[in-house]
Amino acid sequence: MQKPAPVAPRPPDTTVSPDAPTDIRFPLLTQQWLDLTFIHWAVEPATVAGLLPPGTTPDVHDGVTYVGLVAFRMHKVGWFRLPGVPYLGSFPETNVRLYSVDAHGRRGVVFRSMDASRLLPVVLGRVGFRLPYLWSRMAVRADGGTVTYSSERRRPGGRGAYSRVTVRTGERIDEPSELEHFLTARWGLHNSFGGGTAYLPNHHPRWPLYRAELVECDENLVTAAGLAAPSAAPVSVLYTPGVPVRLGRPTRRPEN
Repeated sequence: MQKPAPVAPRPPDTTVSPDAPTDIRFPLLTQQWLDLTFIHWAVEPATVAGLLPPGTTPDVHDGVTYVGLVAFRMHKVGWFRLPGVPYLGSFPETNVRLYSVDAHGRRGVVFRSMDASRLLPVVLGRVGFRLPYLWSRMAVRADGGTVTYSSERRRPGGRGAYSRVTVRTGERIDEPSELEHFLTARWGLHNSFGGGTAYLPNHHPRWPLYRAELVECDENLVTAAGLAAPSAAPVSVLYTPGVPVRLGRPTRRPEN
């Protein structure tokens, strides 16, 4: 396979507010992201540039970009302003994601895989939004100050991919560092959609972030997503009890 050409890093945007820049008045979807753990490894931008949608490049901080493993509970997904669905709209999810920026300066994430335990949301996510959702057996268990996330992928879609992650939560972070802000303050996603690359915005309150200790991380979701296996310990492990989220409609260009 031909290696992607080197990508000129874009300077990090340190002026972005810790809160979402604008609200979404007419959301396409509403939901809550709960008991969420961010695990991140640093990688060279050129190694992941070829995995991003056309029109986007790796977003960087201090010359490197990141691979994220993000595990959480999706809670009460709802369409428009309708009440969230309690059963089909509530399920564990674990994502492998990269960091992107487009020609309009919109910073976002690119999902390489999205394991979820409800089949209907998996089908709707794949068909309706062209997102890489995969059906998995999953569980999230909290025990005192620890949270454990487990995932085992079903057929079809690469049976054998799995993860088991346990974190021990620590103290509250009053002011996130520039890196912690870079990794968590993401207000949209880039995805191939409708013959091009679309940007799907989101809005939520500022994350209540906590330090976290990685007690266990046994997984192959990163390599199953087409990325090199992490060769070192994560550079960042964070936990949050969660936030309510509004998702807007996919767009090709920034709205006026």
